[in-house]
Amino acid sequence: MNLATSSLITLILSAVIGATSAFAADPAPAKTLTPQQQKMKDCNAQATGKTGDERKAFMSQCLKGGDVTAAPAAPAAAPITQQQKMKNCNVNAGNQHLAGDARKTYMSTCLKGDGAVTPAPPAH
Repeated sequence: MNLATSSLITLILSAVIGATSAFAADPAPAKTLTPQQQKMKDCNAQATGKTGDERKAFMSQCLKGGDVTAAPAAPAAAPITQQQKMKNCNVNAGNQHLAGDARKTYMSTCLKGDGAVTPAPPAH
């Protein structure tokens, strides 16, 4: 390789390296977040340390724009299934020693209500 070729290769490599470093020095323009993305980012930062259901409840409330400084509300009790109501009302009817039409009437009324178990009456 002669001196002219070597100089030309060195010049080309210098130009390529210089151009590459110039591109690397220019940071990419910052991506603008949508309002929803910004809200998600902010809520996520505030949710640090929360896990599981607590985090889900916090994020839901935060993203809705609600007050997240207050303690989360206790989860609502699951509604009693119709099958559980039937069991509870049956236990109540047995505790009251109901039979026949009185049992039928009680069961109908109980099943229309909340189906909660009531304590057995005291023994005589």
